[in-house]
This record gives sequence, C-alpha cells and structure tokens, in this order.
Amino acid sequence: MNSVERLFDRMPESADRLSSTGTWESGARQWPSSEQQTLICCRIVEETHDVRTFEFRTEDGLPVRFEPGQFMTVSGTVQGQSVARCYTISSPPTRPYLVSITVKRVPGGVMSNWLHENMKPGNQLHAYGPSGAFTSTASAAPKSLYLSAGSGVTPLMSMTRASVDLGLDRDIAFVHSARTPADIVFREELQRLVKLSPRLKVFFVCEGIGNEKTWVGATGRLSIQLLSEWLPDYADREVFTCGPAGYMSAVRDLLREGGHDPARYHQESFDISAAVAPEPAAPERERAQDTFTVKLSRSSKTFTMGVSETVLSAAKKAGVVIASSCTQGVCGTCKTKVLEGTVDMKHNGGIREREVQKGFRLLCCSRPTSDLVLEL
Repeated sequence: MNSVERLFDRMPESADRLSSTGTWESGARQWPSSEQQTLICCRIVEETHDVRTFEFRTEDGLPVRFEPGQFMTVSGTVQGQSVARCYTISSPPTRPYLVSITVKRVPGGVMSNWLHENMKPGNQLHAYGPSGAFTSTASAAPKSLYLSAGSGVTPLMSMTRASVDLGLDRDIAFVHSARTPADIVFREELQRLVKLSPRLKVFFVCEGIGNEKTWVGATGRLSIQLLSEWLPDYADREVFTCGPAGYMSAVRDLLREGGHDPARYHQESFDISAAVAPEPAAPERERAQDTFTVKLSRSSKTFTMGVSETVLSAAKKAGVVIASSCTQGVCGTCKTKVLEGTVDMKHNGGIREREVQKGFRLLCCSRPTSDLVLEL
C-alpha cells in the first residue's frame, strides 16, 4: 500500500473523527513548527483582482500533516532584508501533497507585495512548519458558524474543504463579508461546495455592489438582524471567526448582544502591530536572584540572562539562532521544550495546552523564574 492509500485508509468515517486532533496527526510526517523547509511553487491561482493563491509542494515531495485552520510562517529576502510573515494554509489536510496560502496584496505590505511580484511556478519559498490553535478540531460541536471578512476566509475555507472532501455533510453555516461581490474570495468554489454538501449553507454580505449591477445578495454590514434572518439557531452554534481586528471585535459584540455563549467563540488574527509591553521586574523582596543561567542541551552552549528579559531576546543577544517570527506569542515558531527549570509565559494563542503539558514554551514571551535547560 503506497503513502496515498495509507492516508485515505486512515480517513475518518464520522464527523466525530474530524474533531479529533489524532485524525490529522496520523496522515503524514510531522513537520515541527520550529523547523524550516523549502517549498516549491507549483501553481498560482488568481482569486480576485488583488488576491492570489500560491500552491506549493515540499522540496522532497513528501506529504505534510496539519490541522484545518493552522498557519505557516513563510520567509523571504526582500530588498536585502529577511522578512517573515504568518499565512493560514488555505488548502485542506485531506490534500497533504499540496500546501497553499492565499494572499491579499496590501498597499505597503512588504511580504504580500513581494509574493505577488516575485513568486512564480518553480520558485522556492522557505517556511516553518504548521502551527496555531485556531482549528475546527478544537470542538466536536454538531453545528458550526464560520464568520469571515476579506482574506480571513482562508482558515475557514481549509476547514470547509476538509469536511466536504471527507463527505461528512456537517452542519456548517459560512457567512462571509466583503467590500463588493468582486472581492469575494472563493466565491464560485463555495457555491459549488454547497451542492456537494447539503447541510453546508453559504451567505455573502457586501458593503456595496461595485460593478456587479445584478447583485441580489445582502448589502451593508453583518448585523444581528441579518444573522437571525439567515440562521435563527446561531446561538446554538460553535463560532469560528477570522478577519481584520475591527471586524472580529464587531462580530464578538454582535454575538454577545444576541446571547451567544462567549465560551463557544473562537477567533484568529495575525494583527500583532501592538507591541507587548515588557514585564515589570519583580520587587527585590519577591525574587531570589536577578540573573539566571540558560543551558542548551544539544549544543552545550550556556548564557546568562536577566529576569525581565524574554528567553528569545536573551538568546539572540548571546548569538544563539532560534527560529522566530511574530515575537508576540502568536505564531508559535519559537516553540521549544524546557527540559529543566520554569518560566513565566504570557502568550497570545500560539501554543496549545497539551503542548504546555508536554513541557513546550514560547521563548518570545517567556521570562525565567529559575535556571533553565532548553532542548536546543
């Protein structure tokens, strides 16, 4: 039996399996989020006038496993500078030999413009392994509501494609907001997927009609009235939201107003422009020492650091190369196992509780509370 046959031999037979992390962790090889690999561009798809999907395969041609909704941190050299950005994997894990990211060209966006202008079939791109906790495997709810705006459609598209690929016919309501009908990413595909999965419902709302004079869909912005009209049972659904920060804030308030349980609300965002404030140093009487020693188990390198520094920043000052991207506890790239010692970690969703239980920490948002030994 070849690797493709083995993969589909393990595919879930019920919706419950789709909500199991083990489903996706058994399909192909592990690609650690801290490990950088080379991807080869296979195809570029024009989704809208300013959105393109870039499809890649791994350099060695092997499949990749990930969970629907996770992202990759891609890096490139732009004008002589190394630039890294997080992009959701828009392809589903049911197609592990092809990994795609869907990128909106943003005015002034360094990486998005570079990708649109330079990436061609056959070109290489460096990326760190899949990461992130925003995934449909986080819940086994029987009914879901996906809310997205703009390019925030990508993680929810991966989730939807996975469900349809597996023939699960899950009860999913997908509501996407766009500037105009011409800006709806994956518009035709979503309409096609509805025909393949009878319980999948798709709704679009556009701020204006643009040049599409025949548009008969909803116009304006998403409201509780519109949501109630489309989905009277929205309060009973597990909600997954992705889009600009302002959109997600408005959606969160809208759902709260409508009586939706906040505990059943999940969102994703890479809006990390606001820097995390440095942790204040603890008062003298509350700490036993001002500096700690950090040892790297693989290289046997040792350095000292202060209590107010993050482990990542101290390591870089000591000349230790550690994969990192956002530096805000979001992307998970700097995830490292702490073999000995303790840290105070204040992250922003870039690590799962099960990973914490296994001893992993995000070095960009961890400050030492003792001497440390790291698996590096």
